[in-house]
Amino acid sequence: MPNVLIVGATRGLGAELAKYYASKGNNVFATARTSNPPSNAKNLTYIPSIDISSENAGHLILQFLAYHSIKTLAIVVITAGYFATETLSSPSFASQEKMYKTCAIGPTILVTALANSPSLLPKSSKIILVSSESGSITLRHESEGGGNYGHHASKSALNMCGKLLSLDLKERGVAVGLVHPSFMRTDMTKGVGFDKFWDHGGAVTPNVAAESLADWVETFGMDKTGQFWAPRGAADIGTAGQVLGPREKLSTPLLLPW
Repeated sequence: MPNVLIVGATRGLGAELAKYYASKGNNVFATARTSNPPSNAKNLTYIPSIDISSENAGHLILQFLAYHSIKTLAIVVITAGYFATETLSSPSFASQEKMYKTCAIGPTILVTALANSPSLLPKSSKIILVSSESGSITLRHESEGGGNYGHHASKSALNMCGKLLSLDLKERGVAVGLVHPSFMRTDMTKGVGFDKFWDHGGAVTPNVAAESLADWVETFGMDKTGQFWAPRGAADIGTAGQVLGPREKLSTPLLLPW
């Protein structure tokens, strides 16, 4: 069975991806921040006490995989995220620091840790970094206004790191993709008050987003490495019409601008 690593897998998109890949017969390892994660299930093993924003996350994951004699990973999906709202009058140094560590620094350091254990990422392995259309500078438009500095910028930073990782791993045949999985109906978006936009913004449930993402990953390879995609297209990207042109003429999946 192919081995799949899902980072950030106890709720939302990560949890649904873990269940999806396990249901398809893959051998799934799913990380949890808590020391008491959900019970293991068929084809699904949880790695406890993994905080992607900490320096030792990569070491702990490598240690766990070695203990379970995992030699290679076919797919790695890093979904972990943190979102705190900010305005011009209420920026937050601490929140921005946490967002950068969780959304950009941690994922980058983890991928380098996996890459520096060469056998884990053989030719044809796929690394998927879950970003957001909010990280696209091109898609920012006056209709949405400013604010949420750390949220947007940490996703832009992840996009840059993913692009650079794709260049580093290209000769090894390891593909690195950035994705906007969709606007989702999750505790994270509800926690920052974005549930008021769910209906108007076309938000979907995590299981729907997970299936769309997994279907797209099947088509993803070296021809798309280092690119930024929206597997579900522009339907939930609020500024797509103003920036990219009429929505009905945009493709699905959609290649996003940086």
